Amino acid sequence: MSGHKHSIGGDNSDSEAATPSYRGRFAPSPTGDLHAGSLLAAFASWLLARRAGGEWLVRIEDLDPPREVPGAAQRQLDALAAFGLDSDLPVLRQSRRHAQYQAALDRLLAQDLAFACHCSRSDLAASGGVHRRCVAHGPRPGHAAPQPAVRLRVADGAVVEFDDLLLGRQRQDVAREVGDFVLRRADGHWAYQLAVVVDDAEQGVTDVVRGADLLDSTARQILLQRALRLPTPRYAHLPLLLDAHGRKLSKSEAAHPLDPADPLPALRAAWAALGQDARALVAVETVTQLLRAARDSFNPAQIPQAASGLAAMHNDPDANAV
Repeated sequence: MSGHKHSIGGDNSDSEAATPSYRGRFAPSPTGDLHAGSLLAAFASWLLARRAGGEWLVRIEDLDPPREVPGAAQRQLDALAAFGLDSDLPVLRQSRRHAQYQAALDRLLAQDLAFACHCSRSDLAASGGVHRRCVAHGPRPGHAAPQPAVRLRVADGAVVEFDDLLLGRQRQDVAREVGDFVLRRADGHWAYQLAVVVDDAEQGVTDVVRGADLLDSTARQILLQRALRLPTPRYAHLPLLLDAHGRKLSKSEAAHPLDPADPLPALRAAWAALGQDARALVAVETVTQLLRAARDSFNPAQIPQAASGLAAMHNDPDANAV
């Protein structure tokens, strides 16, 4: 998918600043300490929010206990504070919001927009993991039926188009490429797609700025927003930091944790990765000075376009199976 860039992060008037018309967010999962790639997303989303005179929030997406690292969430928050990136509102933790996700799921089930599904990965292997109808073979003799997953019912021909503020016009045939996607997993954990849609709406997020590995999730989230009659924010997908082998940094051995005790080099590196003029930060000596200089000289039009072909774990075909 490709397209032209659009103008983003425009300045707001003083009257608009009193009630922000722009609210961005950074939403890390506590699967490890912050690294250069996550700082890039946090810094870019902060810069765009500040340029627009808006608010910037932090949300901890801690809904996948098997993948979480003990203490990582607090270390992430401590690192963000050391880099001067503090949430404008109290930090929201998804692990405390099960009731809100259940309420949304109940609405979808009541309207027959979602359904229980016993299909396993092996059941869906022939269709590449894309669910268009239930083909579960049932439990093995002597074994109880596992708890079903719950999926969104994606209509035949469901195609979503949207304008990415960095990448231009995007189009995805959700029915053909993704199929009926999971809202609650068979292990009982909430799926990323449902939680992020519910939380973005409740927090009043107007602009989602994140890595390009999540671009493939956007059409699903828009379909779900429509099903729940929630507003659709603007989306902007950033270039990813890759290692020497072209792998996403967070999945690479090169993803060393950031050093909160020495924040300036990492902030300068993130500034450069966003295509910005290094001369704007030459004279700064503190984090406060750097953030002020970066906010004043930030030019979104210089952000390089993201490479294609990368997908986040949330978008793995296996995530759509029981």
